[in-house]
Amino acid sequence: MSAPWERPVTGRTIAFVSAVCFAAWVFSVYDFTLFGTLLPVIAEDFGWSTAFSTAVNTWVSVGVFVVSLVVGTLLDRQGRRRALIITVLGAALSSGLTGLAVGAVSLVLIRSLSGFGFSEEVVNAVYLNEMYAKAKRRGFLYSLVQSGWPIGALVAAGLTAILLPLLGWRWTFVVAMVPAILVAVVASRLPESPAFLALKEVRRRREAGDETGAGELARSQGLDEGATHAGVRDVFTPALRRHTICLAAAWLFNWMAIQVFSVLGTTVLTDAKGISFDNSLLILVLANAVGFCGYLVHGAIGDRLGRRRTIIGGWLLGGLVSLVMLFGPSSAGFVIVTYALTLFFLTGPYAALLFYMGESFPAEVRGVGTNVAHVMGPVGGIAGSGVLSALLAAGMTAGPAAAIAGSAFLLLSAVVMLGTRHVPAPVAAPVAPVGGAA
Repeated sequence: MSAPWERPVTGRTIAFVSAVCFAAWVFSVYDFTLFGTLLPVIAEDFGWSTAFSTAVNTWVSVGVFVVSLVVGTLLDRQGRRRALIITVLGAALSSGLTGLAVGAVSLVLIRSLSGFGFSEEVVNAVYLNEMYAKAKRRGFLYSLVQSGWPIGALVAAGLTAILLPLLGWRWTFVVAMVPAILVAVVASRLPESPAFLALKEVRRRREAGDETGAGELARSQGLDEGATHAGVRDVFTPALRRHTICLAAAWLFNWMAIQVFSVLGTTVLTDAKGISFDNSLLILVLANAVGFCGYLVHGAIGDRLGRRRTIIGGWLLGGLVSLVMLFGPSSAGFVIVTYALTLFFLTGPYAALLFYMGESFPAEVRGVGTNVAHVMGPVGGIAGSGVLSALLAAGMTAGPAAAIAGSAFLLLSAVVMLGTRHVPAPVAAPVAPVGGAA
């Protein structure tokens, strides 16, 4: 009987794993973006100004950053499946407890738990990279899962439009808790990745004093001594330093744009373009539907032209389109098209980015490198919300403020990606039978 880490991953297993990871990401994003979507309503209920509400969102982003720091340890010590379950349950708690918030402080503390939901994509990136090891067109497969971001944002906007008039904002958050809990239950049936099972066995043998057996297994599975003991300093060696810094900066700058145009989308549309809140929800639904296509397109292009090139091109176009949206006409048709294209080119490249991160770091520091870059996302959220709040508080109108805090840094994220490592366009593996080894 073969060892657990040597058992083939079948096409059926890949389909099940992909479906569960997609659902987990959808409802994690649902929780994460729901707060930004409902922020104008929450602010009105508590009597906050726009500047104060965005300042609250800044402190929420600080909490998200702190919580997200623990996910890398969960992945490495508790396993990929358990980390997935914990992050989804964290998103469920942040949704359910938000309905109990009584003011700014409690809201910040509760919404910090959404850092688990935000970090679910790191779990997906590591877990699926290992489960898709021999799958054909891995990048496109991952783009299907990563497209849960626009779907989750679409669900948040769509259900808000339906539930808000009936239940109010508090119960709208409570309802968001239910599907996340169901996904966590289904995730308990997922298999652990072969790579982590091998890593766990290497650790067991080493702890038992079997250094020879541990070394043989590590070498046979593409692991080495560094794979079990790698730390943050290992991604700042001379060979990787520039790549790590540029990749982290790209996440930081790009998440400033995401905070402005995606998380605070309703605020930008209502204040910068004069769109009513109800119409802004409709625009969010339509724009995120287009954004879903952006993930598939960028994932497919990344498989053919290389993911780094795809990311840079998408973000450059996104920055330019966002400026056209902010300073162009305020007619509904124009705003819908340009805002949809902004999300298409802003979020779509993440289908290529997460897989690029895995490909661009050596195997022994892949998890550490991915997490170091990814935790800069919440920092970018803090910076984006903070810059936007400061500009609004200084008296700048919403359009120019969004251009500085969002568009300028979206363009800058593409520029700093030029300093990252070049990875040749991947060659697809042979087609695997649906019921056989993938």
